[in-house]
Amino acid sequence: MSDCLFCKMVSGDIQPNVVYEDDDVLAFRDLNPQAPTHILVIPKRHISTLNDLEPGDEALMGNLVLTAARIAEKEGIAEAGYRTLLNCNAEAGQTVFHIHLHLLGGRPMGWPPG
Repeated sequence: MSDCLFCKMVSGDIQPNVVYEDDDVLAFRDLNPQAPTHILVIPKRHISTLNDLEPGDEALMGNLVLTAARIAEKEGIAEAGYRTLLNCNAEAGQTVFHIHLHLLGGRPMGWPPG
């Protein structure tokens, strides 16, 4: 999608601070971090919201979660704990309409989150 910020990152038109990349996933540091570690994990294929996932996307979504866990280990936050979060649509806080998993850690997290 030509006007999607994250698609521009995937294509290389915008250079994020990449922490991980493979054929299907890109992970980069959030420009407006809400925790000492705040990394976004996105599929390279444009999917606007969780509501737009289709049968067959299970492996892709699993890859996002497993990638977040590997990055948490690499970042040194796995043992202390971290939060993963997916927002769906505006009322949930989604501002970029390309699904993305937030990986947050490096400080205690409150509950409830919203």
